[in-house]
Amino acid sequence: MEESLSLSALSSWFVVLPDTGAAATVAAKALSYASHSLRHASGRPWLVGRWAAESAVVGVHGESRVAVIGEHSVTLREARRAAAATATTASLTALERHSTAWAGSFHLVASSGGRARVQGGVVDLRRVFHADATPPTPARVTIASDRADVLAELVGAELDERRLALELLTLGVPHPLSGAPQWRGVHALRGGHYLSLDTDGRARSARWWSPPDPDVPLAEGAVRLREVLTSAVDVRTRGRGLVTSDLGGLDSTAVCCAAARGDAKVVAYTAALHDELGDDAHWARQTVQALGSVEHHVVPAQDTALTFDGIDTLQDILDTPSMLTVDRNRRMHLVALAAARGSALHLTGLGGDELLAGTPARLHSLISGHPLLALRNVRGYAAKYQWPRRKVLRQLVDRRSYRAWLARVARDLTGPAAAADEPLLDWSVPPRMPPWATPEAVAAARELLCACLPDAEPRGRGHGEHRELAAMDGISQWTRHIGQMAAPLGVTIAAPYYDDRVIEACLAVRTPDRITPWRYKPLIVEATRGIVPEAVRTRGTKANATFEEETGLRRHRSRLLTLCEESRLGRLGLIDVGVLREWCRRSLSAETESYLLHPTVACEVWLRSREMTPAPPGH
Repeated sequence: MEESLSLSALSSWFVVLPDTGAAATVAAKALSYASHSLRHASGRPWLVGRWAAESAVVGVHGESRVAVIGEHSVTLREARRAAAATATTASLTALERHSTAWAGSFHLVASSGGRARVQGGVVDLRRVFHADATPPTPARVTIASDRADVLAELVGAELDERRLALELLTLGVPHPLSGAPQWRGVHALRGGHYLSLDTDGRARSARWWSPPDPDVPLAEGAVRLREVLTSAVDVRTRGRGLVTSDLGGLDSTAVCCAAARGDAKVVAYTAALHDELGDDAHWARQTVQALGSVEHHVVPAQDTALTFDGIDTLQDILDTPSMLTVDRNRRMHLVALAAARGSALHLTGLGGDELLAGTPARLHSLISGHPLLALRNVRGYAAKYQWPRRKVLRQLVDRRSYRAWLARVARDLTGPAAAADEPLLDWSVPPRMPPWATPEAVAAARELLCACLPDAEPRGRGHGEHRELAAMDGISQWTRHIGQMAAPLGVTIAAPYYDDRVIEACLAVRTPDRITPWRYKPLIVEATRGIVPEAVRTRGTKANATFEEETGLRRHRSRLLTLCEESRLGRLGLIDVGVLREWCRRSLSAETESYLLHPTVACEVWLRSREMTPAPPGH
C-alpha cells in the first residue's frame, strides 16, 4: 500500500543522530524539514527537529551537551550542571543523579565524548523509537526519534502487514509487543530504558528505572503524593496567564484544584453525559462553587459527540493506530473549546485510575505476606464485582509464568472471549482476534506472539505490578495520541499522573493501603486534604460512557459501513469485509460486543489518514 508523510506537516518531532559522518545523509534529510538543530561538539548534527522553543533547555559544558524537551521547569543552570557531570565522570549515566530530581514529563538527550543518549519516561507517554539507516557507504548507523513515522520516513521503512494484523486484537496487544511500530526495521524502546549511540553509530539499550518496593504507609505516601502532584501541576502552570483543565472524576478534580492554587487563571470544562446516572457535572459544580476562582463550562450532552462520530473523515497524523479513534471527536471537543478560549495547555486526569485504584491482581503478592487481610479483600472484591468464588480461587492459585500465559494467548486467538464474570486476577484478560479477521491475519498475529516468547518477561514483579504498568503503558499511549491530535490546535495535553515522580510516589505505597475494595482511591483522598473541597474529596462514584457507545453505534452506523467500502485492511487481506459489514449492521452490546470493533476501526482510520497526508515537497 502506498503511503507518504511530509515531515513539514508535523508540528513537533525530533531526531537524535550519532556522532559519526556515516549519519550525514539522513541528517541532511531531517535538517531539510527541521526548525531547530543542535550539534555535537564535533560539529556534526546531534538533535534535529521541530519543537516549541519554550519546551526545551540545553546545557553545555565543554564537549558535553544535555537537552531537556517537554513539560518541565529545568533551568539553564541545572542543565549545565548535568552536562558538567557527564563531562567530569566521562559517563552519561551521571545524568540520572540530576534527572531523577526533576519534576514534569520530558525527553532527556545528551551528547558527550562522541556518544549520545536518549530516554523518555517510565511509561509510554514519552516514547523513544530507533531504526538503522544505511547511507551510501557500507556503514550502518542507528538513529532515534520520539515518533515512529518520522523514522520510517527518514530511513524509507516499509509497512509491516503482520504488525497491523496484531493490532486487530481485541483489548489491545499484550506486552511486550504493545505499542510496537508498524514499519519493518523500526523499533520501540521500553519504558524505563535509555538508548545509547556509540561513536560508530551502533546502539544499545539499558534499564535506568525500576518500580519502587511498596512499603510506604498510607499517611506518609499521601504526603509525598501531595508534594509531587502539586509540583507536577505547578511545573505546567507557572508563568502562564491562562490554562484549561478537565473537571470530571476525582482524578481530574484533584489536578484542577491543584492548578487553581497557582497564579494562572483556570478555565475548567465538564462534559455532561447522556446517561442520567452520570454525575460528573453535579460534582464539578460543587467543586467550582467551593473554589470560587475557576471559570467553569458544562458542555451539554447534546453538544458532545457520541462514540464513532466522524470516524470516516478523520485526518489526524498519528504514528500508531489508536483505539481512542472511536471517541476522538468526543474527547477533542473539549480541547477545541480550550483552544478557542486561548489556552495553550490543557490539564487532564488521565492515568489516575491505574495508579490510584490499582488492580485486584495485587492480591497474589498480598496473600504471601498478609494472608488474613488478603482473604478479607478477596471476599470484598468477589462481592463487589460478583465474581464466582471458584474462578477467584483458580486464578489465585495459578502460578504459571507470564510466558506461559502469553503462549496460551497465541494458541487461543480464535477462542471464545473471557466471560463477563471472569475475575481480574490473572496476568491480563486474554485478547482475541475478531470474527472478521482472516486466517492469514490470525496466522501473522500468532507468529509474532510466538516469536517473542523466548524473551517474554512480565512488565513488573508479579501479576499486580505487571497489570498496573501494562495498563499505564496502554492508556499513556492514548494520552500521547490526544497530544498528537491537539498539536495542530496549538494545545499541549498535560497528564501529571504520568510523570515519573508521581508514578513512583503512588507505587511506593503499601498495597493494602492503596488498593482495597472497601474504599475508593484512598491515596488521592488523603493526599488532597485541603486542596479538593471536602464535599467532593470523598466522592465514591465514577461515570462511564456505555450509553454514549450504544447510542453512537446506532446513530453513526452509516459511518462504520462507509469504512467497509474499499477497506484498506481488506485490500491487505487482513479482514473479511463481508463479515465486518454484517457486524456493523447488528445491534451490539457496548459491554460485550461493540468494543470488538474498536481496534479494527483504529487500524482502518490510521491507514486512510496516512493516505491523506501531503506528499513531501521538493527540496
